[in-house]
Amino acid sequence: MTRRIRGRPVRSVVFDVAVAGVVALLAVAAAPTQGGWGAGAVGLAMAVVLVWRRVRPVAVTAVVAVLAFSQVVYGWGPLPYDLAVLVALYSVVKYADRLRDGIVAGIVAAVGVVLAAVQTPSQVAWYFSAIYYGLLTGAVWLVALNVRTRRLYVLSLEERAATLEREREAEARAAVAEERTRIARELHDVVAHSMAVMIVQADGARFMIDQSPETARNAVRIVADTGRQALEDMRRLVGVLREPDPAGPAAGVEAGSGATVGPGAGAATGAGRASGAGAGGRVGGGDRAESAGGPGPEGLADEPARRRPSVAELPALLDRFRAAGLRVRFAATGTSGALPQALELTVYRLVQEALTNALKHAGVGATVEVTLAHGADAVVLDVVDDGRGRPAVTPTPSGGHGLVGMRERVSVYDGSLAAGPRLAGGWQVRARLPLPSTPATEVTTV
Repeated sequence: MTRRIRGRPVRSVVFDVAVAGVVALLAVAAAPTQGGWGAGAVGLAMAVVLVWRRVRPVAVTAVVAVLAFSQVVYGWGPLPYDLAVLVALYSVVKYADRLRDGIVAGIVAAVGVVLAAVQTPSQVAWYFSAIYYGLLTGAVWLVALNVRTRRLYVLSLEERAATLEREREAEARAAVAEERTRIARELHDVVAHSMAVMIVQADGARFMIDQSPETARNAVRIVADTGRQALEDMRRLVGVLREPDPAGPAAGVEAGSGATVGPGAGAATGAGRASGAGAGGRVGGGDRAESAGGPGPEGLADEPARRRPSVAELPALLDRFRAAGLRVRFAATGTSGALPQALELTVYRLVQEALTNALKHAGVGATVEVTLAHGADAVVLDVVDDGRGRPAVTPTPSGGHGLVGMRERVSVYDGSLAAGPRLAGGWQVRARLPLPSTPATEVTTV
């Protein structure tokens, strides 16, 4: 952090004091020979006011001009400490809020050049001295103007970058809010379906409890299991709605050395495609697979807005991406048991988003391997592409939120998401979704 003195950087203050010290030394040195101590006092006054040349450039230039004019009045002529005049001229052109002040200072300096040339003892005509002083003063004025232009340009770039950063953060927050709303809507549909199943099973048990107790017992068991799962889905739904926005744009959209997302953690997308630089840049906003009911990539069928896809429909999804130009290979490992509807929906959406990213950025003809591993306590999804496709003739429309959406879906299950470039080329997405606890586990942990 830059150290400051009265709001000014220490380096600037030290430099200005050094400049003022040089002018003061010139004034003291010239006093015994030219103009006496009266001229020396004028030089010292110029040195003192130069300390504020950055914060009050117009006032400093006006004071220096008045002191320089006093030299003309007393007939002292140009003295070495008149270096302060050039310093003040440079300062007003560079630091004044309006360039008009610098132009006025330049005109006053031109008048001073003529007066100084007239009082300069010389064996040649006075206008030769005027040309010399004029060239020196004009060079200082032009250098100051060039530095001012560059300084204002840099400031405009910094302001523009800050504005873009604020806009990007606002877009990221809007993307997260939109994705959470969509997840909440889908979970609401799942919970509503579970409630309908419970009502049907409970009515069936009530009518069959006398005629077939075993059937009624099975119906009650289904009601209990469905209610337990619906309660878990409701907990996730409330968690999605209550979770605060991520603390900054790092949640799935920043460029870095790979992306890792877990419970309560942000995501940083990897270099290369994640940085958004160059062809195939993979960016957090606008690179997600097309949502249900939204425009999909060319050759992929749109889905009804209220449809709830499942893992069983993954082959059909993969076929649509094959028809769009990807070489998709799918493998499922482990024992595939019945998954909750909400978890199946999450797996489906993650595969959809990862494949859409591969189609957009790896290109048509890229090879993508999709692996779904069923474990005892979690489901692990790997989507790896080789990045060796060719760009699509028709750009894939953007309608989603990429890693932002994937992060939000994974965080609902307290899972983890890792995304980034591979050393061999291409891109890899790995998501781990913990399975909900079994009824026996729930009983022992209560």
